[in-house]
Amino acid sequence: MKKMALFVFNGDPVCFIHVLLNGLDMHAKGMGGRIVVEGAATALLPKLAEPGNPLHQLWQQAKSHKIVDGVCRGCARKMGTADEAVRQGLSLLDDMSGHPSISRYIDDGYTIISF
Repeated sequence: MKKMALFVFNGDPVCFIHVLLNGLDMHAKGMGGRIVVEGAATALLPKLAEPGNPLHQLWQQAKSHKIVDGVCRGCARKMGTADEAVRQGLSLLDDMSGHPSISRYIDDGYTIISF
């Protein structure tokens, strides 16, 4: 089985929608699509939780399918959204000096795609 990890650093919602769409598509096709929210993208967390946000439904789908592996602890703290990540039931990833380790995903057989 192919395994893909999508690391989204870009905080632009137009970019983020592609991460959600591709993650859900990969999941549906058995590719083990996983999403890791990093960098400026962590600032989107409160907006994604708003029912009126155009990305809300896709975000909810991604979380319900458990393809969002988590959020960078260091970046979420910097952006002031770490508490929001926890409220949404997301893991704060910090296995590499406070940030998620890409090499851990590679070691687990994932191909990395960054946005």
